[in-house]
Amino acid sequence: MPTPSMEDYIEIIYNLIETKGYARVSDIAETLEVHPSSVTKMVQKLDKGEYLLYEKYRGFILTEKGKKVGEKLVFRHELLEDFLAIIGVDKENIYNDVEGIEHHLSWNSIDRLVDLVKYFKEDEQRIEDLRKVQKENEK
Repeated sequence: MPTPSMEDYIEIIYNLIETKGYARVSDIAETLEVHPSSVTKMVQKLDKGEYLLYEKYRGFILTEKGKKVGEKLVFRHELLEDFLAIIGVDKENIYNDVEGIEHHLSWNSIDRLVDLVKYFKEDEQRIEDLRKVQKENEK
């Protein structure tokens, strides 16, 4: 299993490839606000872990293993964003909150959050009922 830092890189690489068709060291460095040399070191680690194929000076691509992990990580991130929105977290806080918690939850916890998000999305009245409880608690 990749480390939390490796997960961040895989998720960003996956998203860049999905949106732009490619991921460059400079794009990753800019997104993560790190030096390009740090990205190169991590890309080399990800190559050793068989998450991507890296050729010096030529670039890299995700392996099947890397793509599967990337898909799971994006799913986890989006699920946590949905969950936080449903429970009423202010929109401007959601991204940073997700970044802060996503590596600290087991996949069992993620599975249970899937159930909970599905439960709320199946019936909008449930979300409205939650908002009423929240308003009551604010008093």
